[in-house]
Amino acid sequence: MQLFIEFVVYCYIINQKSKKMKQRTAVLLPLLLGFIIPTLAQDTSGDYMEFNDRKNVVHGVYLGLTTHYGEIDDKDSYFTSFKVAYVANQQFEIGFIGTFFYSDQNIYRGISSYDEDLIGGYGGLHLEPIFFSKNLVSLSFPVLIGAGGMGYIDDNYSHNDFDEDEFEDNAQAFFIVEPGINALFNISRYLQLEAGVKYRISNKVNDSKNFDPVKRINGFSAGIGVKVGIFNMGRNRYKKNI
Repeated sequence: MQLFIEFVVYCYIINQKSKKMKQRTAVLLPLLLGFIIPTLAQDTSGDYMEFNDRKNVVHGVYLGLTTHYGEIDDKDSYFTSFKVAYVANQQFEIGFIGTFFYSDQNIYRGISSYDEDLIGGYGGLHLEPIFFSKNLVSLSFPVLIGAGGMGYIDDNYSHNDFDEDEFEDNAQAFFIVEPGINALFNISRYLQLEAGVKYRISNKVNDSKNFDPVKRINGFSAGIGVKVGIFNMGRNRYKKNI
């Protein structure tokens, strides 16, 4: 009888230990899974470990200089532009651009002017969406929206002969929109080259004296340029070396 009682007590103790083991397992298993699953979900590709899936916005700024050749009223014309812009995530530019132009018109204006050329400048807002920006060569569609002025100057003038008052008297203002298409060559993080074509669309210039043969500066131009700055100021702060 005593042997039977000892056996019952032994079974009871074993049963209690088994219940405690099950309770501990029920507590530890979720904790263990909570540690393993995030570890497996980490991105361990390459030489980095990424701790979340957030993506940084890459910022950039640059100074640019471009030169273009085109025509105004079928006469050779030359354009030089300077621009400063902010680049958002290597996909969109916004900034300011200023352009100076000279057109070899050789025109007759009035009684006292027999051989004059057209000079002027314009500037305004620069917008440029960029496609395939991660590639060595990307594509962009710049557009300028702004205003400017133009006037006439003697083809044979020298610095000493330049009459500023006369130039201001024949100067005319205009509004302009200049869309284009560019191929961008990403040389490095600090340098970019561009080549492309643009088309100028200006309003009609009205001269009360009717001496101005050039009423609009509309036309195509093609050229090249260079951009110097930092096109990728962002680093992924959520990636660390393994």
